[in-house]
This record gives sequence, C-alpha cells and structure tokens, in this order.
Amino acid sequence: MTMTNAIYANATVSITELRRNPGAVIEEAGLEPVAILNHNRATAYLVPADAFEVMMEKLEDIDLAELVRKRRHGKTVKVSLDDL
Repeated sequence: MTMTNAIYANATVSITELRRNPGAVIEEAGLEPVAILNHNRATAYLVPADAFEVMMEKLEDIDLAELVRKRRHGKTVKVSLDDL
C-alpha cells in the first residue's frame, strides 16, 4: 500500500483531539467521514456506520460482478425451475 498526501474527507481531526473527546468528533461529523491526522498526514478515517455498510455492500457487488465476468463464458448447466 502506498502512502499519499491526499485527504479523502472534508473534515479532519488530530489523533490528540480524537483521544480527548471521541464522542464529540463523531457527533460533529454527522454522516461524513473524518480524516484522522498524525503529523498532518491522514493515518486513518472515521467513517459513520451507515456509510461503512454502504461501502461494504458496494465492494461485495464489485466482487460478485467480477465473479460473473470470470464465469460468463464457462460451462453452463441447464436447470428446471421445478428442480429448484
């Protein structure tokens, strides 16, 4: 994994600030991600649970789409709906 200076959030907080009052940081963030900074570099992201769940669903969809692409030209098996 490569390190980058890009910050993928509109809000940032230092690790020290997060440690002092994590509840306030979470409340202030609302539904938006927060970049956690250490020496002015993003080292982690605090992501609301709802947003994380959406991300996980999208990643699962991407994985399933890749599986479909790989199997698209493979062997097929005919199945009757009655057999299901």
